[in-house]
Amino acid sequence: MAVAAALGLLTAGCSTGGTGPRDEGAARADQGTPSSAPAPASSASSPVKKVDPVRLIMTDPKVSERVKDDLKPCVADAYPVDTSYGTLTDSGAHDVVVNVLTCGDAVGVGTYVYRPGPAKDDAKGTSYENVFSLEEPAVYSTIDRGDLVVTKQVYAEGDPVAYPSGEDVITYRWTGNKFTEHDRVHNEYSKTVGDGGIDGPAEPTAPAKN
Repeated sequence: MAVAAALGLLTAGCSTGGTGPRDEGAARADQGTPSSAPAPASSASSPVKKVDPVRLIMTDPKVSERVKDDLKPCVADAYPVDTSYGTLTDSGAHDVVVNVLTCGDAVGVGTYVYRPGPAKDDAKGTSYENVFSLEEPAVYSTIDRGDLVVTKQVYAEGDPVAYPSGEDVITYRWTGNKFTEHDRVHNEYSKTVGDGGIDGPAEPTAPAKN
């Protein structure tokens, strides 16, 4: 069902490409192009202030109703969201990257960046502004030394959801008051092997959780 849902999102043409692995799942490891941009010391040395990523998504008017309707617990109260904290903007505090996935196959269906602001709209006194969003299968974002790295799968006509033709790895950098594209890498996948099957990169594993 998760693969069918991802295929439906793809054919709906809701945005741009997908993410790196050949199994239609999200790229759970950092696949971005390294950059030399240093992280500001002010946020790097400060403690991480955790957020409720589900609340951010569900109360964000920039998130589509489709993503909100599909965002449900996979088991008990465990939601399929990955959250990263790091320095991406000039806010002086930790920015938040939220990736929304499907339960069964961890297919990324939406990725968002939230920048902390001074206004108070929750019990902990911090508001968050959506400064980047991309909704499509399969897409996944990571933080790489101060840059936002977005991995998207690329499908040619006739590609099954499980086997895209390639991927785009796009590096964004905060400039002024928005993200601008800094670098782009396109990877083409081989689809044939000796017996005529479909070949691809090894399935990535999720980062170990302590």
